[in-house]
Amino acid sequence: MRKILLKTSLLICVSCLHITPVSAQIGGNGTYKFLGYTNSARIAGLGGNFLAINDNDITLAQANPSLINPLMSNNLAFSYVNNPGGVNYGFVTYAHDFTKVGCFVGSLQFVNYGKFTGADAAGNLTGDFYASEYALNIGWGRQLTPLFSIGANGKLIYSQLETYKSFGIAVDVAGTYQSKDKAFTASLIGRNIGTQIVPYLPGKYEPLPFELQIGLSQQLKHIPLRFSQLLTNLQKWDLTYFDPGDPANTADPISGQAKEKTGAGKVADGMMRHIVLGAELTIAKVLAIRIGYNYQRRQELKLSSKAGLTGFSMGAGLRVKMFNLSYSRASYTAGIPKNYITVGVNLQEFVKKQ
Repeated sequence: MRKILLKTSLLICVSCLHITPVSAQIGGNGTYKFLGYTNSARIAGLGGNFLAINDNDITLAQANPSLINPLMSNNLAFSYVNNPGGVNYGFVTYAHDFTKVGCFVGSLQFVNYGKFTGADAAGNLTGDFYASEYALNIGWGRQLTPLFSIGANGKLIYSQLETYKSFGIAVDVAGTYQSKDKAFTASLIGRNIGTQIVPYLPGKYEPLPFELQIGLSQQLKHIPLRFSQLLTNLQKWDLTYFDPGDPANTADPISGQAKEKTGAGKVADGMMRHIVLGAELTIAKVLAIRIGYNYQRRQELKLSSKAGLTGFSMGAGLRVKMFNLSYSRASYTAGIPKNYITVGVNLQEFVKKQ
């Protein structure tokens, strides 16, 4: 069953890629981009912004609501991301189970872009201003059968960029399959399905950053090692763009012809831009070591003179009684990493001890 499901998921992925019209890279299209930011340190350590790992981790609920279950009830978590340039973001989240209707997770996602100095067209200073964005999420999850679960997130979105303000609504819908032995998990999600209610400029509505994703994870039988694979942006095949400043795109000095990849090279590059790989090693059920690789991130953000560890991420998690601590470091451009910190606490265990 596991192999059949894996093959089916990959077939769905390939089918989506082939039927979607070819178009330009997605960067810069749409608004409320912060909705797709990676917030959880665990997810960041595994290279992506979405995971299919069903182990009652509340910090995964915002990214994948079909993982929400009663064992998350009375769990509280905080996440903070230190971003170069003074842009900081994160979330706070709490879960509570209602026996008859399912488990709910409430979270507040935020991004603070910091303080800016304003000026008019002539260069005269007009004073300082701030920019920030918020999303209030209510997530719900329910187990349909021992093997299948579903979930959804409802989002109220507010954005203020100087004097420009916008309101929006969105939903995520997701489903998860987990094998009987709990070793294999597969999730499918449609993220940020919604619209602007109040646009920044009257009458000028912008699309939200919709994304279709598949997440797969496999726990090895005799080793506490779990591999994860994320298939991203299945609604769009072509995620490439032409950078005339990249030395790889300059013309050959002798023939004068532009360098181009072979047909097979283009297909391989196009497919890899949809794939994020990760691995998590758990030691004595207390310590977790994580590593991830995001090919698209590496291709888009690496420097032509020095690629470094761009696209790679690594992190660690520590469980201490009722606390769950995670830290990850992801390299987006050589020498400019992001630091992720997430702290979770099981309040139910705290109450028991009291």
